[in-house]
Amino acid sequence: MHEIKGQRTTNGDELREIRALQKTLVCWKGKLKKHLLISALWHLLAGVFLVAILHLDLHPKSQPKTMIFTVGGIKGGTGKTTISTNLAIWLSKKGADVLLVDADEQESASDFTAWRDETHKGALGYTLVQLTGGAVRRQIEQLRPKYDHIVIDTGGRDTASQRAALFVSDVYLLPFAPRSYEIWTLSKVLALLNEVQPGRLTPLKIYSFLNKADTRGQDNGEATEVLRENAELNYVDFSVVNRKAFATAASKGLSVFEALPPDEKAIIELDALFQHITHASK
Repeated sequence: MHEIKGQRTTNGDELREIRALQKTLVCWKGKLKKHLLISALWHLLAGVFLVAILHLDLHPKSQPKTMIFTVGGIKGGTGKTTISTNLAIWLSKKGADVLLVDADEQESASDFTAWRDETHKGALGYTLVQLTGGAVRRQIEQLRPKYDHIVIDTGGRDTASQRAALFVSDVYLLPFAPRSYEIWTLSKVLALLNEVQPGRLTPLKIYSFLNKADTRGQDNGEATEVLRENAELNYVDFSVVNRKAFATAASKGLSVFEALPPDEKAIIELDALFQHITHASK
């Protein structure tokens, strides 16, 4: 009986050892599962982070490019300031932060802005600076990152200010009035462009168009034909008729888009021109 009891005691000890071992295994199994789960989660998060980094590197978000528009030419009286101020206000009304640069010694854009500031109690919709000569290029290169768009109003002559503006601009707008003495300046404009284009890193985008056009008569057609013959000027068929609405709006410090009662034809013509040059230049 003693031996049998001893045998039973030994079996009981082994049973307790087996159960203890089972508990240890269960404990380690739980820890192993937890470890594997944490490891899997860590690798998953690391993978997601890596993909995100690669996605940012491979697909960076494109920032809208600041567009610089110069409105110029060789002949005065073609309505450059009217185009410049209306373009600046048109862009600002689309939510853009716009800088209008008066690079004309006659300071027409500054005079318009001063009157607009007085009549609108400071609510211009854009910022104005006056720059001339080489400062046009230097200052605009520094100001470019601070604005969505920049519009430069230059004088009606081949000046250092206009040349400086052309070197830093993306778009060159050339308004021509449909008169023979206006069209005679084409050779001078082409000579200016032939000097400027080779010195640029990228070609200057040019848009010539009829401004202050007649409501009827053959002058429009004749001027259009001459402009089309000069492919370098990239004539676009978005003529702006010489309407009283432009002068009336300017006398109140307004663009034609703001004047009341609205001149629908003037608005449609100018909006079509601006839509074309801004979309085609992107």
